[in-house]
Amino acid sequence: MKLLVTYNIPRAPFQELPSDWEITFPEGEAFSKAELLRLLPDHDILLSIFHAPVDKEIINAGKKLKLISNYGVGYNNIDIQYAREKGISVTNTPQAVNTPTAELTMTLLLSAARRVAECNLRLRKEKESMWGTMQNLGFGLEGKTLGIIGMGNIGKNVARRAEAFGMKIIYYNDRTEVPAYHRTDLNTLLKESDFISLHTPLTPLTHHLIGPEELALMKNTAILVNTARGSVVDEKALAEALKNKQIAGAALDVFEDEPHIAEALYLLDNVVLTPHIGTATIDARIAMAREALDNIKNFLKGTPTNIVN
Repeated sequence: MKLLVTYNIPRAPFQELPSDWEITFPEGEAFSKAELLRLLPDHDILLSIFHAPVDKEIINAGKKLKLISNYGVGYNNIDIQYAREKGISVTNTPQAVNTPTAELTMTLLLSAARRVAECNLRLRKEKESMWGTMQNLGFGLEGKTLGIIGMGNIGKNVARRAEAFGMKIIYYNDRTEVPAYHRTDLNTLLKESDFISLHTPLTPLTHHLIGPEELALMKNTAILVNTARGSVVDEKALAEALKNKQIAGAALDVFEDEPHIAEALYLLDNVVLTPHIGTATIDARIAMAREALDNIKNFLKGTPTNIVN
């Protein structure tokens, strides 16, 4: 079995694989597209990463390709419909990302609510002038309503953590019902929530799910958190809403055109920006590698797990 690993991810889990497997890692951080096109024809399985495109050209290069095991829960980097047409299965790693993404969501929510990032930057410049009893006021969480859009595994993890802060939870889901929490329609959630957290996958239906009309429904004291996918939010509309104080703030870990960020967002002090670090812990990176490899082993045994196409 020949496995091509596109990115330099933690090696320890690979030691658990059968000794007769041939595994090709990049010498640097990642293989270039040209290198992938050259190497793929001789490999059976591709272990890809969530931010690197696997398009038709790459899929066509995989003459022997049976499986694309994606390192990450999101798989919008892969042309999964074309992979299906070619008879190639695609898997993801939904379990390993739950806890770290939920932890970061709460980190961002608290940072935006209490203006942590803003105060940190200003204190370094303004020093003593930053101090004052009625300066730097933010929002508390206890008794506030958190609206979760996409109550899957990550959304439920966020809900449990938010409950510990005394927050009321409401959610919007297209399909699944979660009896422990109150389900509502999208417009009601936008109107009633003090904080809104996005946990929906990126699909044609969720592209720009939050745009000018949706932002207009939100409270002017509301804070929007996005740890899902950048294109779920209309970034330009959000920047305009933040600039005009239409909503109080935002905290974003994902962006429409990563690693590029709309220039307007850099100029605002009421938005917290992080470079897609939702799963960026040592523990999570190892767990994601192990889950991606488990998907490969299960596929080869005829008991596939986490198939997304």
